[in-house]
Amino acid sequence: MSKSQNKLISILCFSIFFFISYAKTSCPIDFSYVKTLPWDKSNCVDKPLNQITCCETIKHLLGLGLAKYLNQTSMFYFPNTDTASACMSVFDDQLMSMSINISMCSGGSYDQLVVNSSSNCAGITTLKDWKEKFNESTPLDSNCKGNFSTPSRCNACNEAGQRVASQLGITRPNSTKCFEYVCLYAAGIVNEHGPEDPRIASCALGITMAKSTSDKRKKTFKVAFGVLGALFGVLTTWGCVVVYKKLKEERRLAVLREEYVRGVKAKVLPNTGAKWFQVAELEQATKGFSKKNLIGQGGFGVVYKGTLVDGSIVAVKQLLDMDVNGDDEEFTNEAEIISKIRHRNLLALRGFCVESDAVKGNRRYLVYDYMSNGSLDEHLFDYEQGNSIGKQPLDWPLRKNIIIDVAKGLAYLHYGIKPAIYHRDIKTTNILLDSEMKARLADFGLAKQTTEGESHLTTKVAGTYGYLAPEYALYGQLTEKSDVYSFGIIILEIMSGRKVLDTSSTSSRLLITDWAFDLVKSGKVDSIFDNRMGENASKGVMERFVHVGILCAHVMVALRPTISEALKMLEGDIEVPMLPDRPLPLSHESLRYIPEFSISTLGISAGRSSLDISGSRSSIDTSKPRSSV
Repeated sequence: MSKSQNKLISILCFSIFFFISYAKTSCPIDFSYVKTLPWDKSNCVDKPLNQITCCETIKHLLGLGLAKYLNQTSMFYFPNTDTASACMSVFDDQLMSMSINISMCSGGSYDQLVVNSSSNCAGITTLKDWKEKFNESTPLDSNCKGNFSTPSRCNACNEAGQRVASQLGITRPNSTKCFEYVCLYAAGIVNEHGPEDPRIASCALGITMAKSTSDKRKKTFKVAFGVLGALFGVLTTWGCVVVYKKLKEERRLAVLREEYVRGVKAKVLPNTGAKWFQVAELEQATKGFSKKNLIGQGGFGVVYKGTLVDGSIVAVKQLLDMDVNGDDEEFTNEAEIISKIRHRNLLALRGFCVESDAVKGNRRYLVYDYMSNGSLDEHLFDYEQGNSIGKQPLDWPLRKNIIIDVAKGLAYLHYGIKPAIYHRDIKTTNILLDSEMKARLADFGLAKQTTEGESHLTTKVAGTYGYLAPEYALYGQLTEKSDVYSFGIIILEIMSGRKVLDTSSTSSRLLITDWAFDLVKSGKVDSIFDNRMGENASKGVMERFVHVGILCAHVMVALRPTISEALKMLEGDIEVPMLPDRPLPLSHESLRYIPEFSISTLGISAGRSSLDISGSRSSIDTSKPRSSV
């Protein structure tokens, strides 16, 4: 090979290396829209600055770039942190040129918020993953097209987005950012006008646009011409006939809607002491069910923070219209049960509401006291995952009090009222914390009330993976000790900071009771304790709590204590008995040749089972996924 050829190859290799290096750190998004889009910059530039609103607007503005990126590459977020950092640098420069400093916002340049991860939303990272989740088109594909020229068109798209996000939450409830994915898909893929259209950016991505005099003038002209056109139509004979038929049909539908509301109202009132709210009151309290007031969502509904006219702060849960009959059943069940009982460790129901109209259909709402410290799940697990909105970690005194609070609330349900109530869905997301960090048991949509003299109920299985007692999950046999089993799981989660199912191994799922029992039997009980509980803890008391948790979650019903006995053990009034052995796990070598259709294939635990399921939390009754307030 000649020297000239060698030289040519060297130059070519250097060029390729330079191109690859540049490609790795360059940003594929054109952020020039930051300057050209007529978004409302007043909160970021006018004095004094509205920091919270400004930072929220900047995040939404970044979402427009991600929607463009999705359209160009079929990827929801950036493939790695290098690309994210490069893009955020360009994004920062655009804002800085407008005298907007992004560093005032928590989270810095948001690099970590825009990197693809399978944990972001139900394992979705690409458009292909999205389409595999839905065998047919979603409500977004039909409701998020057009130019959103009217508020009803935008509202229809937003409601479709909430339904799709909730469906994704059913697949893997621990996932985050599902609603952001829905917004990116609607703006970047579904809508033909694209995310840079101001109307699309405002509705689908939540970017507030600057108001102009010309816009107001155009709106006035449109209204004027609309009124003239309507008057002209009324004056024609054909128009009169059409209007008459339309009004007649609307009256018929209005009668049906009134009958529906009266029917639901009759099931609940006058047997309960809670208030019957009007939708207008709840809309005023939540500022029109604004996205800014959205504080939670799940497969069964969405929750908004609101302020009533008397100044009290409430949580308003709107049940999604996925299964009308089933929703009404669980709505009336929760309203009847929880509004009859009052206990400091049970979440109080302030009232409820049912509304039916031609545009939004049947809507159901439950109104609760607002719990300012969120759910126990957020304190135990969001902080551990480095979530920027995660709550503060709990020390030992707080954890001890929370366990005692839950036990007292459960004891009241079992023994404080007649007939007894079985909750059926006790888990960390259904334990809420008030301003004083007092625990309250919530979400009574699945609760069952017994009748006098019954030792158990035989009912359809519904609940959450990992928390279900084996005898209930397998045979539908529901007793007070079914709730005790779930309570034992809660104790072990609180003491360890570990989730009910260990998903660290891709080949199996290890139940927390198996893990804790093995450590106790091997004399390593200290390995169970969450190191975030602090040093000011009594090891003896903590060990007693772990023993009670293992005992309550025993596979054998007869070996579990009642909730009253468990409460006395926790408070030290009676001794904790010696822990009985647990059955062998189904993964044990001696049970290797178990028939293919076995207990493990049901996706539930029967003793020390090694599970293989798609997620750590899902409804056994797949027609009724659950969510928490």
